[in-house]
Amino acid sequence: MYLEVTPTGGKYWRLKYRIGRTEKRLALGVFPAVGLKEARKAREAAREQLADGIDPGAKRKAEKLTRATNLADNAFETVAREWHSKQSKTWSASHAQTVARRLELYLYPFVGNKAVSDITPPEFLAAVRRLEARDHIESAHRVLTICGQVMRYAVATGRAQSDPTRDLRGALPQPTAKHMAAPDVTTARGIARLGELLRMISDYDGTPAVRAALQFGPLVFVRPGELRTARWQDIDLEAGRWEFTASKTKRPHIVPLSSQAVVILRELHPVTGRGELVFPNPRHPKGDRPMSDNAILAAYRRLGIGKEELSGHGWRAIARTLLDEKLGYSVEIIEKQLAHSVRDVHGEAYNRTAHLNERSALMQAWADFVSRTRDNK
Repeated sequence: MYLEVTPTGGKYWRLKYRIGRTEKRLALGVFPAVGLKEARKAREAAREQLADGIDPGAKRKAEKLTRATNLADNAFETVAREWHSKQSKTWSASHAQTVARRLELYLYPFVGNKAVSDITPPEFLAAVRRLEARDHIESAHRVLTICGQVMRYAVATGRAQSDPTRDLRGALPQPTAKHMAAPDVTTARGIARLGELLRMISDYDGTPAVRAALQFGPLVFVRPGELRTARWQDIDLEAGRWEFTASKTKRPHIVPLSSQAVVILRELHPVTGRGELVFPNPRHPKGDRPMSDNAILAAYRRLGIGKEELSGHGWRAIARTLLDEKLGYSVEIIEKQLAHSVRDVHGEAYNRTAHLNERSALMQAWADFVSRTRDNK
């Protein structure tokens, strides 16, 4: 064993040894961080390995390679991508893309190369607080939720002992509740404005698919994503019924179609009926991609309807209020038609056909009210 001094002044403990006829050197540490006593202990450990026929230098390289391989397999990014590939099979394409993008933007650059077993709560908190600093509180909560989901998957697959995000409850401020833009229809003035909006929508002269979506949306008050991705194969125009899986509850849902809604779809069918989607993206001639998220909003803006007044989701709030307060339907039936998680008196979830007759009457009464409100100039 000796101390090697480099031209730049560095000092390194070295052990010279032989394996067969080959002379080798083994690094034992850097002086003065490693003193003589520690260097001698390292030398004796190497000598014991040599006595057992083990090359200490080769053993060290193998251990380093194993650590690197384990880190690659257990790194947060590796585990997160594996988790995402499995979970995304049950998600919508847009949700899968959103989760992947949040991982790539807000997590991989900061904790992606760290082993999941080594990441601490403060490290996750530091990552999401970059969003908090930009006042994106809701996004920060969503990203932290993703962290927890990935870490629970790491625990389930034996790569981590626990989920460190559970210690971060309350570390982020709560986001301010946001309400989807919709006019206040509890007043006569609000009802009058609703009629104006419906007339503006009726006069829209854009593409047939967007025009139909604008008119169809208020009649069925489904979630915007469910409207955009409606498929012809799920719609029975003769029976006046649209069946699909609700995006929130992931349960089968039925929308009884009013006579007005059926007329809109019958007029649109010659235009888009050859494809799978009812409201396809005009930029894709095959009709295999839905209209964009912003298609409805852009049409509203073109009509002069501001984002603070009405959103695609706003029709749900409008229908919810007026069906209860104006048309007198029970909240239970309304909530079921909104595809909310409604349970019966025994605590069990209703099936998709529950109260279907009442809901069919509700949908027709609602469409008639919309028509009257639109035509009451």
